[in-house]
Amino acid sequence: MSEPEKIYHDGESTPTRQLPGPARWTVRVFTLILLVLGTNQTFNLGSHFGFTILENQYFYLVLALAIPMVFLLIPGFGGNTAKGPGVIDWALAAITVVTLAYFVIHAYDIVLLGWEMSPPQTAVIFSAILWALMLDAGRRAGGLILGLIVLFFSAYPLFADRMPGPISAFSSPFSYVAAYHAMSLESMLGIPLKAFANLVFGFVVFGAALEHTGAGRFFINLAFALLGHVRGGPAKVAILSSGLMGSLSGSVVTNVLTTGVMTIPAMRRVGMKGTTAAGIETCASTGGVLMPPVMGAAAFVMADFLQVPYATIAVSAAIPAFLYFMGLFIQIDARAARDGLKGIPVEELPKLKQTLKEGWHHVFAFGLLTFMLLVMQNEQYAPFYATAALLVINQIVSKTDRWGRKEVLHFIDSLARLFATLAATLAAVGMIVGGLSMTGLAATLVNDLLSIAGDSPLLLLIMGALTSLVLGTGMTATACYIFLAVMLAPALIQVGLDPLASHLFIFYWGMLSFITPPVALGAFAAASVANTPPMRTGFEAMKIGSIVYFIPFFFVFDPALIGHGSWGNIVLSLMLALFGVWMFAGGIQGYIMGIGPVFRDSHYAWILRLPLLIGAILIALPGEAIAGIGDLELLAIGLAVMSPVVIAALIQNRRGLSPTGAM
Repeated sequence: MSEPEKIYHDGESTPTRQLPGPARWTVRVFTLILLVLGTNQTFNLGSHFGFTILENQYFYLVLALAIPMVFLLIPGFGGNTAKGPGVIDWALAAITVVTLAYFVIHAYDIVLLGWEMSPPQTAVIFSAILWALMLDAGRRAGGLILGLIVLFFSAYPLFADRMPGPISAFSSPFSYVAAYHAMSLESMLGIPLKAFANLVFGFVVFGAALEHTGAGRFFINLAFALLGHVRGGPAKVAILSSGLMGSLSGSVVTNVLTTGVMTIPAMRRVGMKGTTAAGIETCASTGGVLMPPVMGAAAFVMADFLQVPYATIAVSAAIPAFLYFMGLFIQIDARAARDGLKGIPVEELPKLKQTLKEGWHHVFAFGLLTFMLLVMQNEQYAPFYATAALLVINQIVSKTDRWGRKEVLHFIDSLARLFATLAATLAAVGMIVGGLSMTGLAATLVNDLLSIAGDSPLLLLIMGALTSLVLGTGMTATACYIFLAVMLAPALIQVGLDPLASHLFIFYWGMLSFITPPVALGAFAAASVANTPPMRTGFEAMKIGSIVYFIPFFFVFDPALIGHGSWGNIVLSLMLALFGVWMFAGGIQGYIMGIGPVFRDSHYAWILRLPLLIGAILIALPGEAIAGIGDLELLAIGLAVMSPVVIAALIQNRRGLSPTGAM
């Protein structure tokens, strides 16, 4: 990791301890056992020896290994990360092992006798203990706000009948609620944990292996070799390298802190302001999590929710991610042209041939993963084969990143933190789903949302966007997505929107909290690297990444933008969206390629550019968004709105006129 004492997941910075000997080796042993367990479950190795693990038994074993690590690695309230785990932490870890051992032993009874519905008294006691343990583990791994949300919704079935009308439901006795959370496949062991144990697990291993074989350095050098010399080169390097690394790490903040330490100083060197450099890095790192082939834990959970192969999610996310990154590239190029920013001299950049010679195995592993995901559609095996190929080749060809004992231990320590935080967060969020499932509140709220929106897709989407943004400020992106996938997505689907587009819409808007003040965790991380004011950096990131606020509306109204439709429709929609994004990005930066500056020096620049921005959105917006208007009609309206601004800017630039004043 970039900082040994911290692990960053989905943008949440969770302080972790510097463990002393006994605790460190306990965590390492648990991690190795978990690694063997996950590999066995993926390849069903035990069947060759007549040994098979039930699904719920496997989930309990995963928790029995991961949750004790949470108590050892992550302090409780206000804990000191410099100190090792205390007596309470060790006690909680031990109680977790004993409690989950009970469920592992009785896994067959739970399935055969339906204990989640009619548990014996002993099972109720162990269920209550496990419930409490998971609440604390989820709080430690995901933060206090997530912990409070999980506490409320997991306990909601106990007092649902005393809540006001719209959120009132039948209550359940404590014994039933505890047993349901601990033993049902709809709660703690539900879709979020299932996605981690069956899919995310392998990609976590692959991402950690890439990081510890020098992939971050390779991708940055590759980006510098390809783009460092062009105008605004370091900023374009940030977009490319952070996009590649973010796609694999699934974490915005981790990405900012690993690639940003190189790209932000390089951007400042060619004349960019610190807030601009930090904002660009934030937007690029956020976009990485939205880009296939690996998009973070939420995308795998999405595949489980929709019951589709992960490859379907990855392919569908490709066009929106392309539009977002094109918007960033166009903005950076426009800004560089406007401000006369040059690239870095070629002689100071890494050589492309040498860079590929030293790091080709990273490209090979990335390509193998993509091929197995998208062509072979073998998502369970893909990361394991890619990891094995990467490590073998790395040991043979690498001169600087070959692993020895020290590197292997660092790799295991990295996996321990990732396994612990992911398993705890996803199991805890599963209890939110369990609480809603028990009471039927999700279905009730869907009807309430439809009633409030009056069956209007646009109003429902705006409500969903704002809710996603607010929840994303206090929860991890994965937790936010899961919550809204249960509460909001059914309502979006019920008004006729594409199911996959609806889920991607929620996912996108949950991610936007990383660039949107007042929280803007990604921007704040970049500000710490650039030594810039956090809030100013957040607003700059919001400005640079502004097109991403509209892209979800584009594809949710026009599924062709997620690849659903004929090739003709897909190409037409993509061309219109690209044109709209190009003009929007130019309007934001005040410079359009082929036109030049757009009222750059005017006191009223933003007012003068407003028709350009409105026209760009109308062109990119699908006709389905406005009843009775098609794509070509919107194109004509958009061109009519923006044309006076473009023509005026063109005439002004040709005559060499420049209004007095400054922006």
